[in-house]
Amino acid sequence: MHSLPIFLTLTGRPVILIGDGEAAMAKRRLLERAGAIVVGEREAALLAIVAVEDDEAAAAAVERLRARNILVNAVDRPRLCDFTLPAIVDRDPVLIAIGTGAQSAGLAKALRQRIEAMLPATLGQLANALFAARPKIHAKWPAPADRRRAIDAGLAEGGVLDPADPAAATRIDMWIGAEIDLGGDRLVAIRLRSDDPDDLTIGEARLLGQADRIYHAADIPAVILDRARADAVRIAGDPVAGATGLSILLERT
Repeated sequence: MHSLPIFLTLTGRPVILIGDGEAAMAKRRLLERAGAIVVGEREAALLAIVAVEDDEAAAAAVERLRARNILVNAVDRPRLCDFTLPAIVDRDPVLIAIGTGAQSAGLAKALRQRIEAMLPATLGQLANALFAARPKIHAKWPAPADRRRAIDAGLAEGGVLDPADPAAATRIDMWIGAEIDLGGDRLVAIRLRSDDPDDLTIGEARLLGQADRIYHAADIPAVILDRARADAVRIAGDPVAGATGLSILLERT
């Protein structure tokens, strides 16, 4: 992973913007949409965007800003960037950010358009409904592991709360009231057909995304392990008896 994706709350916070052309105006609109206060170079801020056409002027501005310990994005100059701005799919409060490490804005745009077409406009309503139902969810599933499994089951493809279903937000109470098979403690073996993650079946990829821990041989490639949840425990070795939750054993055929 070449960088750490984060979401910054900029409401009411200053962000420096240098430039006055079309690119600068586009960045101004984006910053203002996020609630930031756009200020000039001499103001105090933690972030800055440099959107000037001249290469030397851009490099000089970046140097001045970095000397003040300000993180900088230099438009169309990835080598001068401390952070990049992704393509954004906005289903407020759901935000999906797509980055390519500043290698191809066109690719990020194409992916954004694909995802835009896949996700219903009501997706934000589902997020709000889940948040509003948190007391009921915690009461029904007080154990964090059980709660996560119940949410995974509800949000799964074809589940009661399938995010692709425009009416999912209306089924929160139905989901909470239903009896859901939480699976219990189990170990599932997945036999890899190749080192290509695209050769995983949909079911295998879903299991990797749900697992609490991944047991694997030392030579299992990172591109396979990266399909697991970011916070899942990865263990190079044999399964441990008595492990709780869902464990996956990655084996080679």
